[in-house]
Amino acid sequence: MKKSNLLMPVLAVATAATFLSGCVVRETRYRYASPPPDMYAQPPPPPPGGGAVEIEVNAPPPPPPAPDVITVSPGPEFLWIPGVWMWEGRWVWHGGHYGHRPRAGVRWYGPHYVYRGGRHIYIGGGWR
Repeated sequence: MKKSNLLMPVLAVATAATFLSGCVVRETRYRYASPPPDMYAQPPPPPPGGGAVEIEVNAPPPPPPAPDVITVSPGPEFLWIPGVWMWEGRWVWHGGHYGHRPRAGVRWYGPHYVYRGGRHIYIGGGWR
């Protein structure tokens, strides 16, 4: 039997398989809205006329449950406030969200946690 006689059926099967298999293309588009550069600052400086609220807590906060998904801003006057553990008698996760700046020139300083002098300290944040 000639080699060309064997090659023809193989090529026919390969060609048919190519055309009959079809192609599926799935396109996923992601839109990332980067937060403005002045969205928040860490750690916060003491506010004018007094220090930030400090509360002794029983343990450090757990790790964040998941990264925040930053969505499109509802408007230019809103700033992204990242998710954070807050002390409310126990650690409670507050997910990231857009906050409305109360007045021009203020920044959001997120609450945070420190370990100082053998004590766990929660330091409140806010607009300053």
